Amino acid sequence: MRSGDEPLHARSPLRIRCGLALWGLLWAVAGTVAFVMAGRPQWAAACAALAAVAAADLVMVIRHIRQGPHYQPGRNIPPYEPDRGRNEIRRAAGRRRDSRP
Repeated sequence: MRSGDEPLHARSPLRIRCGLALWGLLWAVAGTVAFVMAGRPQWAAACAALAAVAAADLVMVIRHIRQGPHYQPGRNIPPYEPDRGRNEIRRAAGRRRDSRP
């Protein structure tokens, strides 16, 4: 459930996450190069895998940033009901069918 005044003052963490992913990507690439030059293939592979994860995160963050802001409900919209799940919805629907004459 949402609370407070999120629609008015909500801040997206995407820009800081983009910066951190870029920073991690740069260090992972530098580590890969350094370990290759030092003759440590296992550590170079570990850094390369970390660079791949950072690059994938960076791609996803940039994609989300380019999607732009999404709809946020106003103050007059009440908080959302919690998700009851499929099983509870099916049971409630079954009770309604059984209670009919």
